[in-house]
Amino acid sequence: MPLPTRNVPWPPPYLKPALDAMGTWDTWWSGDIERLESLYGGGAGGFGGDLKAAQFSGGMVGRLARWWWGTPTAPGERRTKVHVPIAGDLCAGSADLLFSEPPKFTIGHEATTKRLDELTDDGMLATLQTGAEIGSVLGSVYLRPVYDKTLADRAWLDAVHADRAIPQFTWGRLSAVTFWRVVHEEDGQVWRHLELHEAGRIFHGLYQGTSGKLGRPVPLQDHPATEGHAAVVNDESFVETGYKGLDVSHVPNQLSRRWRSNQALRDFGRSDLDGVEPLMDQLDEAYSSWMRDIRLGKGRIVVPDSYLQSNGPGKGASWNPDQEAFAGINALTRGDQGLQLTVAQFAIRVQEHKDTVEDLINQILRSAGYSNQTFGLGGDVAVTATEVVSKERRSMTTRGRKILRWRPALAHAIEALLAVDQAVFGGSAVPQRPSIEFEDSVQEDPLQLANTCDVLRRAQAASTDTLVRMAHPEWDDTQVQAEVTRIHQEQGMAVPDPMQTGDIP
Repeated sequence: MPLPTRNVPWPPPYLKPALDAMGTWDTWWSGDIERLESLYGGGAGGFGGDLKAAQFSGGMVGRLARWWWGTPTAPGERRTKVHVPIAGDLCAGSADLLFSEPPKFTIGHEATTKRLDELTDDGMLATLQTGAEIGSVLGSVYLRPVYDKTLADRAWLDAVHADRAIPQFTWGRLSAVTFWRVVHEEDGQVWRHLELHEAGRIFHGLYQGTSGKLGRPVPLQDHPATEGHAAVVNDESFVETGYKGLDVSHVPNQLSRRWRSNQALRDFGRSDLDGVEPLMDQLDEAYSSWMRDIRLGKGRIVVPDSYLQSNGPGKGASWNPDQEAFAGINALTRGDQGLQLTVAQFAIRVQEHKDTVEDLINQILRSAGYSNQTFGLGGDVAVTATEVVSKERRSMTTRGRKILRWRPALAHAIEALLAVDQAVFGGSAVPQRPSIEFEDSVQEDPLQLANTCDVLRRAQAASTDTLVRMAHPEWDDTQVQAEVTRIHQEQGMAVPDPMQTGDIP
């Protein structure tokens, strides 16, 4: 799978269904109203102003026009649509379930463990959290080791978004991948940097083309964004990674349902937002209707013209819809009555809208594989870890499925990171694949844990060592032993056993 040498369409046409879907999910995740209206054609004057005709038409135009976000705002009216950022909350919650705590890496080599600790302390958890959230949005994410000697004396992991990757799979496993980015656009010309990863090496190429065509290859040194690569690649435009295998790991979010029968796309992974877009559209419609009721339900007083101030002779009259008294009446009064005041107050259907919104949110979370409790919904808050797991069982099940894909991919990424770091910066670390333990995302309440330890101690059912390990599961043996010693000293239990000192004959 060499780098292209001809002026080919870019991105490759077979990726269009996947990139279109990723663009839709990314728009919902961003929460940008302008992008949502642009996506569904619901901006001012959308569909040429003929919404009804568009809704009854076929194809893509008809499908988009039938969405609530496809309803255009009438000319002269202010936009009153409200967006509920449920997509952002959902994807962020997915990442928190996986990496709210750093995973534990275990390697049976002291020097390698020490070096890995240095590498993981350099912002790796933040990268993994970002990667997990991006993977939740786009369906997958890629991890690669990178380095820059001018920035740091070590390598680090980088998360690459799936909409900027062209992968090649063999029997469901990533065998090669091309990352691309636009480095410059001017006068219709688009400069792209392509980075092809194969086993043991990385090819770099710079292309000058158009928005839809890759264009011709040009020297790397022709653009500041790629001139640094020109100094490290060989005559064949590649650089060796120092790792015998592919240095990129592919982390699919979940099994793809949309492209199950598409051989080219079946291994791309599935977004947590896949299939819930109509529900999110209806949620925004319901919430906007609720806000509309609030606007229309503002209490207003209808008063005679004589109660209001005019704009002056010949200047007519104007009114502010937010002022409490706004409507003037020119009317004849009855002889026995004076000028009348009328109060206009529409009902606000709070409960109906609230029930609708909550039901839609519940359905969105359930369809995506999460429990309401994970997002602070669903009634009383649990007080113990057991109750939390019980209430969040669906979320924990989804988390477990994702860990099945993250664990081997992350282990491969760590091995590649150690190999690249050792090849570039040296050292005595031996690149190897670690065993990974994902920390429990549900923690015991400190008071509940303290009560448990107290009962066990009074029942003489656990040693001090066991109790310390219960209270601090993240500590190693050295920390536990030091704490046990301090506790014994404070309790006067650190007196040496005379039978062990030899003082008594």
